[in-house]
This record gives sequence, structure tokens and C-alpha cells, in this order.
Amino acid sequence: MTHAPNDRAPSPTYQKIAKTLGQSAPSGTDLQRNQQKIAQLMAQLNQIVLDKPQAVKLALSGILAGGHLLLQDLPGMGKTTLAQGLAKLLGLSFSRVQFTNDMLPADILGMSIYDQSKLRFEFRPGPIFTQLLLADEINRSSPKTQSALLEAMEERQVTQDGQTYPLPQPFFVIATQNPLQQAGVYPLPESQLDRFLLCLSLGYPSPMAERELLKGQDRRELLKDLDTVLDTEAVLLAQQGVKQVYVADVVLDYLQRLVAKTRASQEYHGLSPRGVLSLQRAAQAYAYVSGHMEVTPEDIQAVFAAVADHRLGQRFAPAQVVGGQAPQTIAQRILADVPVIV
Repeated sequence: MTHAPNDRAPSPTYQKIAKTLGQSAPSGTDLQRNQQKIAQLMAQLNQIVLDKPQAVKLALSGILAGGHLLLQDLPGMGKTTLAQGLAKLLGLSFSRVQFTNDMLPADILGMSIYDQSKLRFEFRPGPIFTQLLLADEINRSSPKTQSALLEAMEERQVTQDGQTYPLPQPFFVIATQNPLQQAGVYPLPESQLDRFLLCLSLGYPSPMAERELLKGQDRRELLKDLDTVLDTEAVLLAQQGVKQVYVADVVLDYLQRLVAKTRASQEYHGLSPRGVLSLQRAAQAYAYVSGHMEVTPEDIQAVFAAVADHRLGQRFAPAQVVGGQAPQTIAQRILADVPVIV
């Protein structure tokens, strides 16, 4: 498949954002330069999160697609390190919330407190008012607390006491969750799972990577040494650049065949229209991160499991990340059954 040239004219929205940021409308060369920075960012992040280049690439693709990430794995696998590394390299303000079973929605969103000097209630923003929120071990909190994130993740705003407060832009949630087999966890409802663009698992490192961890510098020290590669303005422009990535009709045909296959099963509900849009957006972001401006079937295949499995009811189990050949997921079986060309 021939890739569309990198000098395609930016959209009016892209030009408008650039103008708002006090920049000229980006050319194909600007997009290429941004992609060079993205390659640099991934290289640095791969020095922190060892032996997981595909997970790193997918995580960055999710961020540049404007979506939220769910990282599910056993404790101590590097989920928090990945989130902190992304925040540092992208120059985003960062907050971490440790979810517990006694946490209340106000602990995340904020609350109104009476100010005696002004004789009125004033809203005190919670930790969610940041550009990147790490919701650590999200499934250890009650469903009531989990649902507090729904409006923020979908609408990028918080409503308290009848007042609506916009969240900073850009805004992302990276949530981590432990296996359901562990004590003290609550399964995330389908409505919340659907808010996450991608769901990833890191798994155990290879013996070589583990040896480097044992002999190398502490990951927390390495995180302190990271410098920002893409600032907030560059992230916003990259998000608009993702929307410029071309999707040919023949690729859309393949995407829709995959979606139709998910809806043909009696074992699970198929992808919703929001899920379909998420699949296209993730594939565009993956293509952009890969350095080309046209989606290929390989881009769709690369993101399909991360977009679809958690929406199709695929539950994470520790056995899936323990050494040996992992069993096929629902999405992988669908990919094997659906031809690229008919």
C-alpha cells in the first residue's frame, strides 16, 4: 500500500490550534519533525521500561489519540513507571491517586468548603484537575468511587453542586488494575471499561531485561533524569496530526469486517459505535507514531486487541502473563478468522 505523502495540507482545525498557540500552520516538515521527537521519546521510555517496546508504542499511541489507558497486570510489573515516564517526557502536570476501598468520590473530584471570611461555599479542586491522572489500583475502590471518573473521562469536565468545572487540556487518565483473583478488588463495569481507549498488559521481563534491572540504576532515579521531549503545545498539535492520517476505503472495509465479526458471536456483545471510532482513532495514532500518514491493515492489527478485548469481556488473569505461550485472546482469534482482502 502506498503511503500518503507527509506534506498533506493540515486541516482547518489543525491550523486553528496552531494559530491559538501562536504558531504558524504546521507543514509536512513540521509533522515530520514532530514524529522525530516522538521516536526520541519512545527511545528514552524504552530505556526506563525495559523489553516492552510494543506496549510503550501502544501507550504513546493512546495518548496521542486523545484516549485513556488501562494497564492491567500483577503488582510490581512497571505500570506506574510507564505512566510517570510518559508524564515526564510529555511535559504534563501529573497527579497520582492511590485507590482504596474507603475512598470517596470527593477525594478525587474535590469538594465545596464553607469559607467563613467570604460567607459562602467555595469549590476546592481535587487531584483530578491535572493533565495526566494516574488512578493507581482503580479496582480496589468501590463502584461508587470508580463511577466518579466517568464524566471526567468522557466530557473532560467535573460537575459538583450544580456547577461544571472544565479540566486542563489535554487531559488523560492512566489507570492500573490488579487481577480479579486477588483479594479486595471490584470489577470495573462495562460502562467504565468502554471509556478506556486501550487496555495493555506488560507481563514479565525477559531474563536479559531482568538482569539489566538487577545490575542497572534504580528506575526512580532514571525517571528523575528524564527531560521533556514534547511539551503541551506539541502534544496538542500531535493529536491534531493524528486526525490527518488518511484511512482508505479498502482499509475501512477491513476494519468493518473485524467489527462485524465481533457482533456475530453469541458469547459476548460486539463493539459499539464508540468502540469502532476508538479502533479507527487508535490505528491512526499508531500509524502516526510509526512515521507514516496513512493507516494500513497492519496498523489496525497492531491495536485491535488493545482496543477490543476489554470491550468484548476478555478478563485479565495472571496465567496470561506467566512464562510460556499465552492463550489467544478474543481479538486475536477474530484477527485470525477475518481476511484482510476478500
